[in-house]
Amino acid sequence: MVGLDGLRGLAALYVALFHCWLYTFPGYPNSTAPEWLEGLMFGRLAVVFFLILSGFSLAIAPARHGWRTDGVARYLRRRAWRILPPYWAALVMSLLISWYVVPASHFGPPTRETLVVYGLVVQDIFTAPTPNGAFWSIGVEAELYLFFPLLLLIRRRLNAAFLIACVTLPVIALGLTAPDANPVEGANWLTPHLAPVFVAGMVSAGVVVASDRVRRLPWGWFAVLAALPVLALGMAKGSVWTVTHYFWVDLAIAPAMTMLIAAVATGRSAVLTRFLTTRPIRVLGGFSYSLYLIHLPIVMAVIRRVAPHFVSPGLPTFWFTLVVSLPVSLVGAWVFAQIFELPFKRNRSWKSLITQARSRT
Repeated sequence: MVGLDGLRGLAALYVALFHCWLYTFPGYPNSTAPEWLEGLMFGRLAVVFFLILSGFSLAIAPARHGWRTDGVARYLRRRAWRILPPYWAALVMSLLISWYVVPASHFGPPTRETLVVYGLVVQDIFTAPTPNGAFWSIGVEAELYLFFPLLLLIRRRLNAAFLIACVTLPVIALGLTAPDANPVEGANWLTPHLAPVFVAGMVSAGVVVASDRVRRLPWGWFAVLAALPVLALGMAKGSVWTVTHYFWVDLAIAPAMTMLIAAVATGRSAVLTRFLTTRPIRVLGGFSYSLYLIHLPIVMAVIRRVAPHFVSPGLPTFWFTLVVSLPVSLVGAWVFAQIFELPFKRNRSWKSLITQARSRT
């Protein structure tokens, strides 16, 4: 849908900037970074946005067909075909960099357990030294994809309000009763905490097939109004408080994010849609998944192995990392996508993929 890939691309770019910031300045969330760079410390919220956008994108086609899929087995196969080949290729790349260039975790280099846990995409359930710190969210998404048909069934048989309630109320109850219910990126069992934001994206896909009256609502302004209280609270409490209360911030910011996506999908934000459909943003969106998958090993290699030979720690390393790792990540992700992502996006089977490859040779 027009504009959605652009949103995805900008979110992936922000995550890359976040990691440049995160690994340059120690002490997160009480970072040693200059205050004027604090706007780069909210990488978790970009992942929340990814999850909402995934729920929205997956639910558009079912929403147009009475909230039905064309079969659970076919849906799961298509998801695996779309997500796993580039993920596994990025896993191999990340393992090699983590073994031979720079470990991705302070727990040390990847082990045999890493191969099993991350190869099976069960890192949200089992713990092993990570080969790539960005992979935590892939495990979360994989679990949500498995539950997607069940969530659709609830939406179809009952209604959107019941679906939101049955997913969100247990999470709120957990947050009110558990003293340590504020997980951060890299932790296990994040799916229960992040399921409501995925479901919010699913439900909001109904706007696309709603009546003209609903579609014409000022969704962009609704998004601004929904975001203002969250932003005001974050500014009043400070960035460190915001980061340490992501459990509630994720839930609070989700409505604003869903309405922003609805505004773009319905064309209710003309200026933003024009920006998102400019060629550079469209190209970025086209390989955003690859950028998310491979940028972090590159960023860490530059910060830990290259920058110390040229610049001093702190701000000089940050600028050096931006100048070196960001272009390398973007170009590398584009090349990576041409080989490991886009062929699987354009073709629905091995037969089609092989036929296309032969036709090019």
